[in-house]
Amino acid sequence: MLQLGIIGTGAIAHHFIAAAHQTKHYQLAAIYSRTMESAKAFAERYQQSLQLYTDMEEFLTSTIDILYIASPNSLHHGQAKAALLAGKHVIIEKPAVTRPEEWADLVTIAKEKQVFVFEAARNYHEQAFTTISDFLVDKEIWGAHFSYAKYSSKMPDLLDGKTPNVFSSQFAGGALMDLGIYPVYASVRLFGAPISARYTAQQLPNTVDLNGSGQLMYPNFQVTIQTGKNIHSSLPAEIYTNQGTLVLDTIEHISSAIFHPLKGEAEVLAITQAPHTMLEEARQFATMIEQPQPELYENWLAAAQAVHTTLYRMRQDAQIYFEGEPHENDTSC
Repeated sequence: MLQLGIIGTGAIAHHFIAAAHQTKHYQLAAIYSRTMESAKAFAERYQQSLQLYTDMEEFLTSTIDILYIASPNSLHHGQAKAALLAGKHVIIEKPAVTRPEEWADLVTIAKEKQVFVFEAARNYHEQAFTTISDFLVDKEIWGAHFSYAKYSSKMPDLLDGKTPNVFSSQFAGGALMDLGIYPVYASVRLFGAPISARYTAQQLPNTVDLNGSGQLMYPNFQVTIQTGKNIHSSLPAEIYTNQGTLVLDTIEHISSAIFHPLKGEAEVLAITQAPHTMLEEARQFATMIEQPQPELYENWLAAAQAVHTTLYRMRQDAQIYFEGEPHENDTSC
């Protein structure tokens, strides 16, 4: 049983703990938060004695085996690096990093310390994508459209003049990083790394994007993505082939995949949706630690590198800059 530690006391951490416990591979053991009050409030719903920490060094020297990091985006790299150096396995909520070189850094440290590092990009690990990949193997891809946009619960605060973390350049927020990563991961999972990428967006004065659309370019086709946090999309995902169009109800936690051939009747693919959105990734991470599959693990690492390279290219194209990053309007460079 993996002893699980948590960094970050938001709702997403509760969701991961629920999924982790369902796998029967993890046992929640410790919580880290900046204040003891928030750590205690987070721990209240669990009927067990938990170790609570406000000192990161003490937390990392505890008996936990693996950490789940769900702090603001800009803190992920530093916290994950410290945990890996302490010899802990690490699961980082997406986006794991803000720049591709940060992911490469974490991978290097994890290998040196002989521990695992995972990005919690839940759709990448869905069994549904294996079913879809197998179905597409004999078809020529002509393109795709992947949409993932949800109206944020933090929009009222933004409209009141506040800057929630999800819209903050200090904390590496925005639609692309928070939700756009899902269609990018779907594209990399199905088609591999794109050769280039573009992105245009509706942006705040701090350059962080509220919504946007982009294109991932492959040698013979393009994937269009749409994302947003000030809009809501109910559009299905579509994959276009020389034999017809495959329609998915979504690109995360997929429950339906129907192929509409150019001629003939529609074909329904056998998709079994997991009972929890984070169950499949939590199970796969634990299994990888307990029964390592080096080739598969390397595929995961390479996919994450491709995703973060793509996201960074898209940010550059839209001129989205996070705090501390140099850009063309920075006269100090």
